[in-house]
Amino acid sequence: MEKFGRGNHKQINNDYNRAFQMRKEIYAYLDEFEAEFSSMSWSEKKKYRDDLKEIKALIPKLFGPQPGEETPVLMRNQYGQTRWDRSKILLNEILFSEEWDYSDSNEMGKKIFVARKNTFSGTKLEPMFDFLENNLREMMLPKFTFYGGFLTDESFDSHFFGGIWPEMLGTLYLTLGAMLFSVPLGIIAAIYLTEFAKDGILISILRTFISTLAGVPSIVFGLFGLAFFINTIGVSSSKSVLAGSLTLAILILPTIIRSSEEAIKAVPNTFREAALSQGANKLYTVISVVIPSALPGILTGTVISMGRAAGETAPIIFTAAVSVGKPLKLLEVFSQPTPALSWNIYNLATEHEAVDQIRHVQYGMVLTLILLVICLNLIAIYFRARISKKMRG
Repeated sequence: MEKFGRGNHKQINNDYNRAFQMRKEIYAYLDEFEAEFSSMSWSEKKKYRDDLKEIKALIPKLFGPQPGEETPVLMRNQYGQTRWDRSKILLNEILFSEEWDYSDSNEMGKKIFVARKNTFSGTKLEPMFDFLENNLREMMLPKFTFYGGFLTDESFDSHFFGGIWPEMLGTLYLTLGAMLFSVPLGIIAAIYLTEFAKDGILISILRTFISTLAGVPSIVFGLFGLAFFINTIGVSSSKSVLAGSLTLAILILPTIIRSSEEAIKAVPNTFREAALSQGANKLYTVISVVIPSALPGILTGTVISMGRAAGETAPIIFTAAVSVGKPLKLLEVFSQPTPALSWNIYNLATEHEAVDQIRHVQYGMVLTLILLVICLNLIAIYFRARISKKMRG
């Protein structure tokens, strides 16, 4: 409601007021114990001080700030827990404290969980733990929802809220850019190697280089893209979609060349002989007869390469990808970096400061990337089938 203007404002207020009426009991228990705590002796205070401090820190994480309190700067702290699974985890942290048992001298210490209810037995705070455990659902009001804006919204607060539209758009830019550079070069190279090049040492060495490139680790291509496209020829002053697309194009170029070669070789020689016997020259025969016949096989290599380009992470780390960013306009691809699904999946799953709290975003990105690759492949397969059907008459 606050960030995107979506939702029923009246219903949200009703739910909030309903939940807050239940939450007030928790704050009442804390206030009563605070008054009791202030009258305790120093030794009694020492017994409860650490647990009380932890509880007072965990309650705002669960419920968010109370009305009238200062709004936290980070958005993730402004609303309390917005997912039921995380609420239950915080509930356990409030109900139990972690301690270490060193009673067995023959073993290392064991982590044990001690019920705070027992720690605060006989105090004003003791009833709070049962009340919290029994009424958490009424305090949080969890509902199963489908967030359609996940694919079309921008992210807020490092993916705590919002969607993944910048990552989706960046992946499309990088994939289509890589195909734009690599497909024409790959097909031209395959035509030259199969139709025009004469067997010899030079061609043999060239084929060896192509096969070797196909087995080079992808991180090497990323370092090469940084060193060559950015630092040497300066296609952009720093990371950009253009530099990343060129790097991915080199990565998938060997696959396109080899698959196109095999598709061209599979065209029967009688097709070539028939065209040449009608007076067509070599170039015209290749363009008008050989390539159309080999097109379904060429598209197969293109489909495989497209899926690889969309899912690669290492080549774009140094050349194109950033962790957080806005959706790029078309002309910005020449100079600006972009978030991308493959890189952000890795980043959110390994390097994010709150990795356990945004598991749903990680899973959503993975599913989206898989579906995106499947959709690109289905589109390519559809066109391949149409071309094959047209060629069969």
